[in-house]
Amino acid sequence: MANAPLNTELLDRAILFAVKAHAGTERRGKGFPYIVHPLEAVEIVATITPDQELLAAAALHDVVEDTDISADDLRAEFGNRIADLVVAESDVFVEGVSEEDSWHTRKQAAIDRLAAAPYEAKIVAMGDKLSNMRAIARDYVRMGDELWKIFHVKDITEHEWHYRGLAASLSELSDTFPYREFVQLIDQVFTH
Repeated sequence: MANAPLNTELLDRAILFAVKAHAGTERRGKGFPYIVHPLEAVEIVATITPDQELLAAAALHDVVEDTDISADDLRAEFGNRIADLVVAESDVFVEGVSEEDSWHTRKQAAIDRLAAAPYEAKIVAMGDKLSNMRAIARDYVRMGDELWKIFHVKDITEHEWHYRGLAASLSELSDTFPYREFVQLIDQVFTH
């Protein structure tokens, strides 16, 4: 007996929305389209859950933070649950303060927000954070300490503090393969 076809209508719509929102943008310093990152986040989340709304939120996780799409736009298009998951994953920028000057404060707020977030929001965040850590690990092998120069904050100890804080905030996922890979990559990059 064949399995029923998987209903991916919601995920398909979210991916198309994200492709359009990120059109023409490059992943910083990578030379490839930005959309590759959200799609990798979807793949990671799919190893934890088949929940189509969580997969859609993973595809959309950067549209509020990095494009002119608002949380209200997402709410109108995809409903409250997906919009709330994306907002839980979005940095809050401080008006009139540079990204570099607000970096530590924004990252601490994100660590605290994720620590208090519901389990499903942590799953979406895991897709994003593991994708980021994979990129850092690949680039670190290739570039060594020159890697940190492409970031707004160039101090490796700040990045280590941030990623170890994220690992602590997401430790509720410690029984999942993506979490274990995340911690392994943190330990691999930030060796002393």
